[in-house]
Amino acid sequence: MAKEMIAMLLAGGQGSRLYALTQNLAKPAVPFGGKYRIIDFPLSNCVNSDIDTVGILTQYQPLVLNEYIGNGQPWDLDRLHGGVHVLPPYQQASGSDWYKGTANAIYQNISFIERYDPKYVIILSGDQICKQDYSDFLRFHKEKEAEFSVAVMEVPWEEAPRFGLMVTDENDKITEFQEKPKQPKSNLASMGIYIFNWDVLKKYLVEDEADPQSENDFGNNIIPNLLRDERKMYAYHFSGYWKDVGTISSLWEANMEVLDPEHSGINLFDDDWKIYSRNSGMTGHKIGADAVIENSMITDGCRIEGEVKHSILFAGVKVEPGAKVKDAVVMGGSVIKSGAVVEHCIVAENVVIGEDAVVGAMPSEAENGVATVGSGVFIGKGAKIGPNAMINQNVKEGEEQW
Repeated sequence: MAKEMIAMLLAGGQGSRLYALTQNLAKPAVPFGGKYRIIDFPLSNCVNSDIDTVGILTQYQPLVLNEYIGNGQPWDLDRLHGGVHVLPPYQQASGSDWYKGTANAIYQNISFIERYDPKYVIILSGDQICKQDYSDFLRFHKEKEAEFSVAVMEVPWEEAPRFGLMVTDENDKITEFQEKPKQPKSNLASMGIYIFNWDVLKKYLVEDEADPQSENDFGNNIIPNLLRDERKMYAYHFSGYWKDVGTISSLWEANMEVLDPEHSGINLFDDDWKIYSRNSGMTGHKIGADAVIENSMITDGCRIEGEVKHSILFAGVKVEPGAKVKDAVVMGGSVIKSGAVVEHCIVAENVVIGEDAVVGAMPSEAENGVATVGSGVFIGKGAKIGPNAMINQNVKEGEEQW
């Protein structure tokens, strides 16, 4: 039975700009917003958009991601025909052949797509926080009788040189593509979300693979080739919440925006567009008699005796008496010991911040960067971690790192 549209989710990103957070973790598996991981967003968008077949292309550190996705049940993607499938690079006789680029990743999985004989294929990114109705995107693609459509978002002109930009005419037809240009002709940034007619996509993937000069990349190769051949290409305007969380500061900002849904546009409490996740299975949280909590998201199993302000605490975090947490993202299972001060930072999973230690912005330097502590790290008693520090090894008692 043919599917009208299936999704291919590119989740192989190394996430090198997230440093300590992605040393042992694929970027799409990075925790977000208290009880989610980044990949929950595109998967939930698929379910909410009635797409029931998703191929997830993994590559770098996929173990946590594979385990997390499992059979797809939390997202209602455990189907007999379709469902969710993790697609690592194929093992070949000569050894494994890593995906060489985004287009090559899809090319290596042509046989997977052919099993479902789709008319359309939507290609998604596994490292964005975005709530988007893909069925509306498909309706646009059909109305325009397009062969290729890309979701775009208007960005401020001064930021446009940071993006791949689509130049369009008055009917949203794409006339030119600019990759991070110094002199932008458009402020329509590509979100890296594409709908192709499958027959067109397959033709261009095969041709691209046969070109030894190609980087096998959608932005650098496939899209310019479609333009060269004057294919029917259109830009779909998206106006909802979208954030590429490829840097520490953007990941921190997106978490902070969860705490202000009215202004930021990201609402994780929307019953009409639920974001599904694999729940932690922990008990409820416990708030001590002397605890202070203001404008924060506190997740399952947290134990709070100290002070938590404008922060996101993932499952099982402990904040001991006298500890202070402010403007922070503290991931699952971490412990903030008595008297410790944790500010303006991201603390990864299973970290211990020792008694009276200070992590992140000092009072006089609150505007500085986001401090980051990698998973499983122990910060010793009385240690001081500066506002821009990136810590991925234990810090001894009383030691300072800036």
